[in-house]
Amino acid sequence: MRDPDEIYMLTADAAGVPEGLHLVAGLTGFTDAGGAVSQFTEYLLATLEHTVIAEFDADLLLDYRARRPIIYFDQDHLTDYRPPRLRLYLARDEIGQPFLLLAGFEPDFRWEQFTAAVLELVSRFTVSSTTWVNAIPMPVPHTRPIGVTVSGNRTDLIESMSVWRPHTQVPANALHLVEFRLQEMGAWAIGYVLLIPHYLADTEFPSAALSALESTSASTGLIFRTDSLREKNREFVARIDEQVGDNPELAKLVGTLEERYDAYMEGNTLRSPLTDEDGALPTADEIAAELEKFLATRRGRDDGQPG
Repeated sequence: MRDPDEIYMLTADAAGVPEGLHLVAGLTGFTDAGGAVSQFTEYLLATLEHTVIAEFDADLLLDYRARRPIIYFDQDHLTDYRPPRLRLYLARDEIGQPFLLLAGFEPDFRWEQFTAAVLELVSRFTVSSTTWVNAIPMPVPHTRPIGVTVSGNRTDLIESMSVWRPHTQVPANALHLVEFRLQEMGAWAIGYVLLIPHYLADTEFPSAALSALESTSASTGLIFRTDSLREKNREFVARIDEQVGDNPELAKLVGTLEERYDAYMEGNTLRSPLTDEDGALPTADEIAAELEKFLATRRGRDDGQPG
Protein backbone atom coordinates (compact mmCIF):
# COMPACT_ATOMS: atom_id res chain seq x y z
CA MET A 1 0.00 0.00 0.00
CA ARG A 2 1.19 3.51 -0.69
CA ASP A 3 0.76 6.52 1.52
CA PRO A 4 -2.38 8.41 0.39
CA ASP A 5 -0.37 11.64 0.34
CA GLU A 6 1.97 10.29 -2.32
CA ILE A 7 1.04 11.24 -5.87
CA TYR A 8 3.20 8.78 -7.76
CA MET A 9 4.46 5.23 -7.45
CA LEU A 10 7.71 3.83 -8.80
CA THR A 11 7.62 0.56 -10.71
CA ALA A 12 10.10 -2.29 -10.30
CA ASP A 13 11.88 -1.12 -13.48
CA ALA A 14 12.90 2.14 -11.79
CA ALA A 15 15.77 0.29 -10.11
CA GLY A 16 17.51 -0.14 -13.45
CA VAL A 17 17.47 3.50 -14.57
CA PRO A 18 20.97 4.87 -15.26
CA GLU A 19 21.96 8.15 -13.66
CA GLY A 20 22.58 11.36 -15.58
CA LEU A 21 19.91 11.02 -18.28
CA HIS A 22 18.04 13.84 -20.00
CA LEU A 23 14.39 14.32 -19.01
CA VAL A 24 11.99 15.23 -21.83
CA ALA A 25 8.46 16.33 -20.96
CA GLY A 26 5.21 17.12 -22.75
CA LEU A 27 1.84 17.35 -21.00
CA THR A 28 -1.57 17.76 -22.67
CA GLY A 29 -4.56 19.71 -21.46
CA PHE A 30 -3.36 23.30 -21.82
CA THR A 31 -2.91 25.18 -25.10
CA ASP A 32 -1.62 22.68 -27.65
CA ALA A 33 -1.68 24.56 -30.95
CA GLY A 34 -1.36 22.29 -33.95
CA GLY A 35 -1.54 19.23 -31.69
CA ALA A 36 2.19 19.70 -31.16
CA VAL A 37 2.51 18.15 -27.70
CA SER A 38 0.05 15.30 -28.24
CA GLN A 39 1.64 14.36 -31.57
CA PHE A 40 5.14 14.69 -30.10
CA THR A 41 4.57 12.39 -27.12
CA GLU A 42 2.40 9.90 -29.05
CA TYR A 43 5.05 9.66 -31.76
CA LEU A 44 7.81 8.97 -29.24
CA LEU A 45 5.78 6.30 -27.47
CA ALA A 46 4.72 4.72 -30.77
CA THR A 47 8.19 4.57 -32.32
CA LEU A 48 10.64 4.11 -29.46
CA GLU A 49 11.34 1.33 -27.00
CA HIS A 50 10.05 2.43 -23.58
CA THR A 51 9.27 1.18 -20.08
CA VAL A 52 7.10 2.75 -17.37
CA ILE A 53 9.18 3.61 -14.31
CA ALA A 54 6.69 5.81 -12.42
CA GLU A 55 2.95 6.47 -12.56
CA PHE A 56 1.13 9.46 -11.08
CA ASP A 57 -2.22 9.12 -9.34
CA ALA A 58 -4.89 10.53 -11.67
CA ASP A 59 -7.50 10.49 -8.88
CA LEU A 60 -5.47 13.10 -7.02
CA LEU A 61 -4.37 15.24 -9.97
CA LEU A 62 -7.16 15.23 -12.58
CA ASP A 63 -10.49 17.04 -12.74
CA TYR A 64 -12.55 14.27 -14.32
CA ARG A 65 -15.61 16.48 -14.83
CA ALA A 66 -13.59 18.98 -16.85
CA ARG A 67 -11.76 16.32 -18.89
CA ARG A 68 -13.97 13.27 -18.96
CA PRO A 69 -12.24 10.01 -19.88
CA ILE A 70 -13.57 7.85 -22.70
CA ILE A 71 -15.58 4.70 -22.13
CA TYR A 72 -16.69 2.51 -25.05
CA PHE A 73 -20.31 1.47 -25.56
CA ASP A 74 -21.08 -1.49 -27.84
CA GLN A 75 -24.84 -1.56 -28.62
CA ASP A 76 -25.98 -2.66 -25.17
CA HIS A 77 -22.89 -2.98 -22.97
CA LEU A 78 -19.65 -1.25 -22.04
CA THR A 79 -16.54 -2.80 -23.55
CA ASP A 80 -13.53 -0.71 -22.60
CA TYR A 81 -12.46 2.08 -20.27
CA ARG A 82 -9.27 3.99 -20.86
CA PRO A 83 -8.28 6.04 -17.85
CA PRO A 84 -6.03 9.07 -18.35
CA ARG A 85 -2.35 8.43 -17.65
CA LEU A 86 0.54 10.55 -16.45
CA ARG A 87 3.71 8.49 -16.49
CA LEU A 88 7.47 8.69 -16.42
CA TYR A 89 9.11 6.37 -18.94
CA LEU A 90 12.61 5.15 -19.58
CA ALA A 91 12.96 5.34 -23.38
CA ARG A 92 15.70 4.89 -25.95
CA ASP A 93 16.21 6.99 -29.05
CA GLU A 94 16.96 5.69 -32.55
CA ILE A 95 20.59 4.89 -31.72
CA GLY A 96 19.86 3.42 -28.31
CA GLN A 97 20.58 6.44 -26.12
CA PRO A 98 18.42 6.24 -22.97
CA PHE A 99 16.39 9.18 -21.70
CA LEU A 100 13.44 9.85 -19.41
CA LEU A 101 10.07 10.88 -20.86
CA LEU A 102 7.31 12.48 -18.77
CA ALA A 103 4.07 12.30 -20.76
CA GLY A 104 0.33 12.36 -20.21
CA PHE A 105 -2.20 14.82 -18.86
CA GLU A 106 -1.29 18.13 -17.23
CA PRO A 107 -2.38 18.05 -13.56
CA ASP A 108 -5.44 20.10 -12.66
CA PHE A 109 -4.72 19.94 -8.93
CA ARG A 110 -1.76 19.93 -6.52
CA TRP A 111 0.72 21.76 -8.74
CA GLU A 112 3.17 22.38 -5.91
CA GLN A 113 3.06 18.74 -4.83
CA PHE A 114 3.40 17.59 -8.45
CA THR A 115 6.37 19.92 -8.97
CA ALA A 116 8.00 18.67 -5.78
CA ALA A 117 7.51 15.10 -7.01
CA VAL A 118 9.14 15.89 -10.37
CA LEU A 119 12.07 17.57 -8.61
CA GLU A 120 12.38 14.51 -6.38
CA LEU A 121 12.56 12.28 -9.46
CA VAL A 122 15.11 14.62 -11.05
CA SER A 123 17.24 14.27 -7.94
CA ARG A 124 16.67 10.52 -7.55
CA PHE A 125 17.86 9.81 -11.10
CA THR A 126 20.48 12.61 -11.18
CA VAL A 127 18.86 14.05 -14.30
CA SER A 128 21.33 16.05 -16.39
CA SER A 129 18.78 18.42 -17.99
CA THR A 130 15.03 18.88 -18.34
CA THR A 131 13.50 19.83 -21.70
CA TRP A 132 9.80 20.46 -22.16
CA VAL A 133 7.62 21.49 -25.10
CA ASN A 134 4.52 23.65 -25.44
CA ALA A 135 2.80 25.32 -28.42
CA ILE A 136 0.72 28.48 -28.88
CA PRO A 137 -1.10 29.99 -31.89
CA MET A 138 0.56 32.97 -33.58
CA PRO A 139 -0.27 35.00 -36.71
CA VAL A 140 2.50 33.43 -38.79
CA PRO A 141 2.26 31.70 -42.19
CA HIS A 142 2.47 27.94 -42.69
CA THR A 143 4.89 28.61 -45.57
CA ARG A 144 7.69 29.58 -43.19
CA PRO A 145 9.61 27.50 -40.61
CA ILE A 146 7.97 27.18 -37.21
CA GLY A 147 9.68 29.56 -34.79
CA VAL A 148 10.27 28.93 -31.11
CA THR A 149 10.54 30.95 -27.95
CA VAL A 150 13.13 29.40 -25.64
CA SER A 151 13.11 29.81 -21.87
CA GLY A 152 15.34 28.44 -19.13
CA ASN A 153 19.03 28.76 -18.37
CA ARG A 154 20.66 27.45 -21.56
CA THR A 155 21.83 30.78 -22.95
CA ASP A 156 23.39 29.11 -26.00
CA LEU A 157 20.00 27.74 -27.08
CA ILE A 158 18.22 31.00 -26.32
CA GLU A 159 20.68 32.97 -28.43
CA SER A 160 20.67 30.55 -31.35
CA MET A 161 17.02 29.48 -31.47
CA SER A 162 14.66 31.94 -29.77
CA VAL A 163 12.97 34.16 -32.40
CA TRP A 164 10.58 35.97 -30.05
CA ARG A 165 11.45 37.16 -26.54
CA PRO A 166 8.52 39.08 -25.14
CA HIS A 167 8.13 40.85 -21.80
CA THR A 168 4.66 39.67 -20.84
CA GLN A 169 2.44 37.77 -18.45
CA VAL A 170 1.17 34.38 -19.63
CA PRO A 171 -1.23 31.79 -18.20
CA ALA A 172 0.99 29.24 -16.48
CA ASN A 173 1.41 25.62 -17.44
CA ALA A 174 2.34 23.08 -14.74
CA LEU A 175 5.68 22.62 -16.49
CA HIS A 176 6.33 26.37 -16.23
CA LEU A 177 6.36 25.86 -12.48
CA VAL A 178 8.65 22.83 -12.80
CA GLU A 179 11.07 24.88 -14.93
CA PHE A 180 10.94 27.77 -12.45
CA ARG A 181 11.74 25.50 -9.49
CA LEU A 182 14.52 23.72 -11.39
CA GLN A 183 16.16 27.06 -12.12
CA GLU A 184 15.89 28.00 -8.45
CA MET A 185 17.84 24.88 -7.52
CA GLY A 186 20.45 25.51 -10.23
CA ALA A 187 19.46 22.59 -12.47
CA TRP A 188 19.50 22.80 -16.28
CA ALA A 189 16.02 23.52 -17.65
CA ILE A 190 14.91 24.31 -21.20
CA GLY A 191 11.38 25.21 -22.31
CA TYR A 192 10.34 25.43 -25.94
CA VAL A 193 7.18 27.29 -26.96
CA LEU A 194 6.41 26.55 -30.61
CA LEU A 195 4.77 29.38 -32.55
CA ILE A 196 2.10 27.69 -34.68
CA PRO A 197 0.10 29.36 -37.50
CA HIS A 198 -3.05 30.53 -35.76
CA TYR A 199 -5.33 29.31 -38.54
CA LEU A 200 -3.96 25.76 -38.10
CA ALA A 201 -4.11 25.76 -34.29
CA ASP A 202 -7.10 23.42 -34.17
CA THR A 203 -5.61 20.90 -36.61
CA GLU A 204 -3.01 18.20 -36.17
CA PHE A 205 -0.20 20.00 -38.00
CA PRO A 206 2.63 17.48 -38.54
CA SER A 207 5.20 20.26 -38.80
CA ALA A 208 4.47 21.11 -35.17
CA ALA A 209 5.53 17.63 -34.05
CA LEU A 210 8.63 17.82 -36.26
CA SER A 211 9.59 21.13 -34.67
CA ALA A 212 9.13 19.64 -31.19
CA LEU A 213 11.40 16.71 -32.07
CA GLU A 214 14.05 18.92 -33.67
CA SER A 215 14.04 21.34 -30.73
CA THR A 216 14.39 18.46 -28.27
CA SER A 217 17.31 17.07 -30.25
CA ALA A 218 19.02 20.47 -30.10
CA SER A 219 19.01 20.51 -26.30
CA THR A 220 19.63 16.82 -25.62
CA GLY A 221 21.53 15.32 -28.55
CA LEU A 222 18.87 12.61 -28.84
CA ILE A 223 18.16 11.22 -32.31
CA PHE A 224 14.63 10.63 -33.58
CA ARG A 225 13.55 9.11 -36.89
CA THR A 226 11.14 11.52 -38.59
CA ASP A 227 10.63 10.07 -42.09
CA SER A 228 6.95 9.21 -41.65
CA LEU A 229 6.16 12.56 -40.03
CA ARG A 230 7.90 14.42 -42.85
CA GLU A 231 5.84 12.54 -45.42
CA LYS A 232 2.63 13.35 -43.54
CA ASN A 233 3.68 16.98 -43.38
CA ARG A 234 4.37 17.16 -47.12
CA GLU A 235 0.88 15.82 -47.81
CA PHE A 236 -0.71 18.18 -45.27
CA VAL A 237 1.06 21.27 -46.60
CA ALA A 238 0.27 20.28 -50.20
CA ARG A 239 -3.44 20.25 -49.36
CA ILE A 240 -3.23 23.66 -47.69
CA ASP A 241 -1.20 25.10 -50.59
CA GLU A 242 -3.81 23.81 -53.03
CA GLN A 243 -6.54 25.60 -51.12
CA VAL A 244 -4.50 28.80 -50.97
CA GLY A 245 -3.54 28.63 -54.66
CA ASP A 246 -7.16 28.22 -55.78
CA ASN A 247 -8.52 31.03 -53.62
CA PRO A 248 -7.24 34.59 -54.32
CA GLU A 249 -8.68 36.00 -51.10
CA LEU A 250 -7.04 33.31 -49.01
CA ALA A 251 -3.76 33.77 -50.88
CA LYS A 252 -3.89 37.49 -50.07
CA LEU A 253 -4.41 36.81 -46.37
CA VAL A 254 -1.53 34.32 -46.21
CA GLY A 255 0.63 36.71 -48.27
CA THR A 256 0.09 39.43 -45.67
CA LEU A 257 1.35 37.07 -42.98
CA GLU A 258 4.37 36.18 -45.12
CA GLU A 259 5.29 39.84 -45.64
CA ARG A 260 5.07 40.59 -41.94
CA TYR A 261 7.01 37.44 -41.00
CA ASP A 262 9.80 38.16 -43.49
CA ALA A 263 10.08 41.78 -42.39
CA TYR A 264 10.29 40.72 -38.75
CA MET A 265 12.93 38.06 -39.36
CA GLU A 266 15.00 40.28 -41.66
CA GLY A 267 14.91 43.11 -39.13
CA ASN A 268 16.36 40.80 -36.46
CA THR A 269 14.52 42.74 -33.76
CA LEU A 270 12.79 41.60 -30.62
CA ARG A 271 9.65 43.57 -31.44
CA SER A 272 6.49 41.47 -31.30
CA PRO A 273 5.58 39.69 -34.55
CA LEU A 274 1.93 39.74 -33.54
CA THR A 275 0.99 42.87 -35.48
CA ASP A 276 2.31 45.19 -38.10
CA GLU A 277 2.60 48.93 -37.58
CA ASP A 278 -1.13 49.62 -37.92
CA GLY A 279 -2.23 46.36 -36.30
CA ALA A 280 -3.75 45.07 -39.52
CA LEU A 281 -3.10 41.36 -39.77
CA PRO A 282 -5.64 38.75 -40.86
CA THR A 283 -7.20 36.89 -37.98
CA ALA A 284 -7.42 33.15 -37.63
CA ASP A 285 -11.20 33.43 -38.10
CA GLU A 286 -10.77 35.26 -41.41
CA ILE A 287 -8.40 32.64 -42.77
CA ALA A 288 -10.44 29.76 -41.38
CA ALA A 289 -13.57 31.23 -42.98
CA GLU A 290 -11.85 31.38 -46.35
CA LEU A 291 -10.60 27.82 -45.97
CA GLU A 292 -14.08 26.60 -45.08
CA LYS A 293 -15.64 28.56 -47.95
CA PHE A 294 -13.17 26.99 -50.36
CA LEU A 295 -13.76 23.48 -49.01
CA ALA A 296 -17.53 23.93 -49.25
CA THR A 297 -17.11 24.95 -52.89
CA ARG A 298 -14.93 21.92 -53.60
CA ARG A 299 -17.41 19.59 -51.89
CA GLY A 300 -20.16 21.00 -54.07
CA ARG A 301 -18.14 20.34 -57.21
CA ASP A 302 -17.34 16.81 -56.08
CA ASP A 303 -21.08 16.18 -55.61
CA GLY A 304 -21.81 17.38 -59.14
CA GLN A 305 -23.26 20.69 -57.97
CA PRO A 306 -22.29 24.02 -59.56
CA GLY A 307 -19.44 25.74 -57.69
